[in-house]
Amino acid sequence: MCLLIKITRVFPLFVCEKINYKYLTGGFIFDMIISINQPYFAPFPGFFSKAMRSDILVLLDSVQFPLGSTWLTRNRFKNHQGILRLIVPVRKKGLGLQKINEVRIFTERSWARKHLESLKTAYAKAPFFDEHLKSLEKIFSESYEKLIDVNLAIIRYLTESIRIQSKIVLLSEIGIEEKEPQLSVEICRKLGASHFLAQSGARKYIATEAFKDSGIEPIFFNYRPVVYPQLWGAFERNLSAFDLLFNCGPKSFEIIRKGMQRSGHPGQSILRILI
Repeated sequence: MCLLIKITRVFPLFVCEKINYKYLTGGFIFDMIISINQPYFAPFPGFFSKAMRSDILVLLDSVQFPLGSTWLTRNRFKNHQGILRLIVPVRKKGLGLQKINEVRIFTERSWARKHLESLKTAYAKAPFFDEHLKSLEKIFSESYEKLIDVNLAIIRYLTESIRIQSKIVLLSEIGIEEKEPQLSVEICRKLGASHFLAQSGARKYIATEAFKDSGIEPIFFNYRPVVYPQLWGAFERNLSAFDLLFNCGPKSFEIIRKGMQRSGHPGQSILRILI
């Protein structure tokens, strides 16, 4: 007999180390939620909201780098003058189409030192800035050749600091060469997903029937920014998650979690107890 019990997923119930099939242990089978995202530079809290509700977040490091403006190379912070925009200078001219993990940084420019000084000036009075200063200095003192290296260093640091337990996997590690809309389906199939998580705005781009034909259920959510204490005047939404971390420290996890509003699927994980 198989009894089905639904339990609310507040954060991932487990981190699956064996990611090529559903994880079975102790008489329990957990469904697996997978999401995907490009590896943005110093992402905004909504990025981590998606990660928080996933068992595995796949970073699309081997897809085409956008030709226009992109969050892969820039993000927004806040200082006494208002919005502070930090940009990582990359080599694009004359190189044609590149994959994200092929894009190189202009290493001869002192962008990292300037960014660090800008952050020190902007957040010196933030309650939790000093706790992260040494790590920030280490991140921005490394000699990065590629954009993906600095972005991954920041994403991993923010994920750990916010205390998100989800597993992060690179698309290049999985070895899938498909393009969307089939790419997401193949990722889920390869990793043994039961559900694919995406923002509601992406619903029209999702190959819903292809997912269902593969036994995978697409589920959608809306992220709503939560107001939190900031320096320098009125609240600005969707800044880099560094802004949240420097201002709110250990409360960052709860603040991001409050911003999650599900639509479609109620956000519950099915736990099958085998009797």
